[in-house]
Amino acid sequence: MKPLIPAALPAAHPARRSPTRFLLRGLAALLSMACALASAPAGAQGVPAGETTATPKILRYAFRAAETGFDPAQISDVYSKTVAAGIFDAPLRYEYHTHPAKLRPNVLVAMPEVSADFKTLTFELKPGIYFADDEAFKGKKRELTAADYIYSIKRHYDPQWKSPNLYLLENVKILGLSELRAEVMKAKKPFTYDRPVEGLQQLDRYRFQVKLGLGDPRFVYQFADAGFLGAVAREVVEFYGDRVMEHPVGTNAWRLADWRRSSRILLDKNPNYREEHYDESPPTDNPVLAAQVQALQGRRLPMVDRVEISIIEENQPRWLSFVGLETELILELPFDFAGIATPNNHLAPNLAKRGVQMTRFTYPEVAFSYFNMDDPTVGGYTPDKVALRRAISLATDIGKQIRLARRGQAVAAQGPIAPGTYGYDPAYKSEMSEFNLAKAQALLDLYGYVDADGDGWRDMPDGSPLQLEYASQPDSTSRQLIELWQKGMDALKVRIRFKIAKFPENLKSANAAKLQMWGVSWVATTPDSDTFLALGDGAAKGKSNKARFDLPAFNALYRQQRAMPDGPERIAVMREAQRLLIAYMPYKMEVHRIFTDLAQPWVKGYNRHVFQKDFWKYVDIDTDALKAAQP
Repeated sequence: MKPLIPAALPAAHPARRSPTRFLLRGLAALLSMACALASAPAGAQGVPAGETTATPKILRYAFRAAETGFDPAQISDVYSKTVAAGIFDAPLRYEYHTHPAKLRPNVLVAMPEVSADFKTLTFELKPGIYFADDEAFKGKKRELTAADYIYSIKRHYDPQWKSPNLYLLENVKILGLSELRAEVMKAKKPFTYDRPVEGLQQLDRYRFQVKLGLGDPRFVYQFADAGFLGAVAREVVEFYGDRVMEHPVGTNAWRLADWRRSSRILLDKNPNYREEHYDESPPTDNPVLAAQVQALQGRRLPMVDRVEISIIEENQPRWLSFVGLETELILELPFDFAGIATPNNHLAPNLAKRGVQMTRFTYPEVAFSYFNMDDPTVGGYTPDKVALRRAISLATDIGKQIRLARRGQAVAAQGPIAPGTYGYDPAYKSEMSEFNLAKAQALLDLYGYVDADGDGWRDMPDGSPLQLEYASQPDSTSRQLIELWQKGMDALKVRIRFKIAKFPENLKSANAAKLQMWGVSWVATTPDSDTFLALGDGAAKGKSNKARFDLPAFNALYRQQRAMPDGPERIAVMREAQRLLIAYMPYKMEVHRIFTDLAQPWVKGYNRHVFQKDFWKYVDIDTDALKAAQP
């Protein structure tokens, strides 16, 4: 596609090679990476706030799966939301280097006022924040106002946009909005944005109020997710219509300069970005990073000029792009290369000697395979259907998956709740991680899944063929995972075939309930485990709940824990809800992955904050060190 906004920077760094060359280097580059990485001077070369450098600073890295688009009302995948977080502004954000996660105002004058019953939240915006220039504004400078957040929240209720995150708002029942949505759907009329509702009130130009039917002590976290509740201007949506996914216009530090779908995403500085200076607390557990953070204090944000994101689904070329100095970062180091780059989970000596920086973390996510509960083969709530899913789970060797496909970079999941979120208990154990082929075979025998026609494969209890279909992606890790699935089902004498497509295609099919089984992961966007229990919420079928599980007993527990303050009573309810998910097995929860990010020596201030997706403006490029590293 053509650039949406004329690029202000050259298409490539003048001192760098074409990004396609790394594809030709082959496996030999892995053995000679010590020669490829040149030494870099220690220490950051700071530039005073307000000054510019002659050489544009470009931050390059790669996504390992393709994006879907950049409209907060329509996206749910982490890749699209990461880009959206750099373009749009949520009212709140997280402190970049602070753990556990801590909220702070983003475009607000102060933290929102929250009533004692958690049902009323009042926000006040800073004046003088402006959207990036766009044709939709007809040459006028457009200020961010309270009306923009009201409009952006309402868009999730508009049936036109099919918001995958609507359940997060309906869970707390913003007063009047669900009723308005039901009314327009029944009448088959366009959504009426101008009709006032009790739950969203504009108090003045810069203040708005959200009123909930159900108090939720943790709902405020949602207002730190710019890929969900980032402010979108009504003029932009009306100007671009169905093409708004391609035309994101926000008030954050970046604007979309060029997008080649599933290939490359270029973002330039937003010239209208407000004057904001680096003010982050240094981490207490990383002295090197702490020194970098201290040196960045007071710098004008953003500190780099352009962000270039390639889509490189295969692990080897993504790794070679980092080794070959084509990228500044490799996020989520491919497991295939963990033994080379991080032997025994420590940075390889040759990389450490050259100043490569390592960030290692357990992701607040769970990787799972789901069963479509509406599917006639694997779905349903009767004992025979539950037995089939449990048998498939028992025949899946998670220990082998961790050792082989994930190279030891994961821990077995005992349930949906992930590390780094409230409610996770590392001592909790369940049948979810059990591998027991004999028990699996006995379950299938007991419920009539036997070889009825003598062909060596199990059939359904009615004698019809038992056939599983598992969706996956064409990357190397996915291929290794489905090989393990094939071996497990062969041992169980259950037929399985695989449907391979790219991630955006599978996501679209999953949302439309067209997949029988799919292996994917779910990532927390807040430091609370509610998002993982939402995987079983009947009201979120086709959204977070890809399995389309709908059990009244679970739904009641899910809603009960939402309204409870944190404490032992809430933990007990969450544990019971988790037990039902394990018992009915709509999901085979597999692992919580452990990831490693690597940064080149000239990158300053990089850290992984799993909830703050907008990290680009908090890092700098030491241009002198970069030039010294060029061959």
